[in-house]
Amino acid sequence: MTTEDQRSASAGTEDYAQAWRDTPRDGDPSSSNTKARKALFGAWLGFFVDLFDIYLPIVVMAPAIGYFVSDDLGTTGKAIVSGAMFAATLVGRPIGAAIFGWIADTVGRKRTTMIAMTGAGIATFLIALLPGYSQIGVTSVILFVALRFLAGGFLGGEYTGANPLAMEAAPPHKRGLYSGLINTGFPLGYAAASIITLVLLLNMPSDGNDSAYAQWGWRIPFVIGALLSLGSAWYFHKSVTESDVFTKTERTMSPFRELLQRDNAKRFLQVFVLMNGFWLALQPVAASLPALLGSDGVGLSSTSVTLTLIIAYLILTPIDVGAAVVSQRIGRRRFLIIAASAMAVAGTALFLSIVRSEADDLTWVVFATILLVIVVICPWAVLPAYINERFPTSVRASGYGLAYSLAVVIPSFYAFYQAGLANFMAFDDTGAVLLVVGSLLVLAGALFGPETRNVDLESKGLDQH
Repeated sequence: MTTEDQRSASAGTEDYAQAWRDTPRDGDPSSSNTKARKALFGAWLGFFVDLFDIYLPIVVMAPAIGYFVSDDLGTTGKAIVSGAMFAATLVGRPIGAAIFGWIADTVGRKRTTMIAMTGAGIATFLIALLPGYSQIGVTSVILFVALRFLAGGFLGGEYTGANPLAMEAAPPHKRGLYSGLINTGFPLGYAAASIITLVLLLNMPSDGNDSAYAQWGWRIPFVIGALLSLGSAWYFHKSVTESDVFTKTERTMSPFRELLQRDNAKRFLQVFVLMNGFWLALQPVAASLPALLGSDGVGLSSTSVTLTLIIAYLILTPIDVGAAVVSQRIGRRRFLIIAASAMAVAGTALFLSIVRSEADDLTWVVFATILLVIVVICPWAVLPAYINERFPTSVRASGYGLAYSLAVVIPSFYAFYQAGLANFMAFDDTGAVLLVVGSLLVLAGALFGPETRNVDLESKGLDQH
């Protein structure tokens, strides 16, 4: 028996972490192992940059929002501006996914990713150069929001090309592992943005619109984000090759039309429902929780809130990998059903416990926050594999990008849903309702979808029960 035969015979039972360590590091750069490894790193890097970018307005701009608005603008007005800065990039993502999804399914995954990351880097760098309200008035906010929208569109195109490329390059029995590793870009991107901001705030004045942080300190994370985007594009240019699955598949020049055909339309609707649930359940944890932990809620200091969330997301990182590997063993569908149930029951209980705690319950608040982040966010680790496994090659990038990005639109109005619910219950508790509804949508999406872990990504017969 040859060495290759021995590897194939043991592939189904070997430990996934050991398999990753044992992957050959040298040899022919055109080998499938080398291609897969480089595609994996490229997808991870792109996802890291994406999540680093998406949290910049929330984490980085909060202490410097006065640089872009009038001193006469009240708290509500500043909150609206801050919300617009955050929402702009989310709205841009589905548009970018639609445009770049078509390019990725017709021209190629690699070229799409390079164009998208270059565009995102340029837009983010231009944000770092913007003058403030005292120089050009309200135009400064308009330019910021417009550039955030543009960057969001390009970043929506990044994962639309990079993630399908990585999944198509991955050995079938390692798709769970690859999915989990790619998704660690989520917690690490958030933690990196938070750590950089914390270091800046601890080392320069940040009080008032004339402070060093408000005038130029906030620009540093944006420059870092721009360099990361441009570096990702360069990495893809030099190191990543086009997907063999894509190049061997007969392509269509109308992926959207094919996506709307009966079988693909059913797949898209199922994944769209699933992703609406994921995005809706995420909002109370990723968007609302920081404020609820702070002075407006539990009463923790801003430093304590930041450190708590950094710890939570760093702990989440290895758990992401473990969760995705479990999905490879027990099946994606079963994993999602279990995860949705845990989000609805344990996640809701933890959320209510946190928002009803006092600042002197610091130990419990930190512990419960870490558990909540794990319960609600670690199921995302299976999505790079699961969504790509749901679509045939000819529409995989379009299906993945649109289902993932378009689903964010309805949940983005979470603040309005909470405001309406506040007429019937305490505002701090309203996030629990969103968490339950989101979890039920994830459960419905999982129940109506097939098992996917063993599908052949080169085959059109993707549905397996």
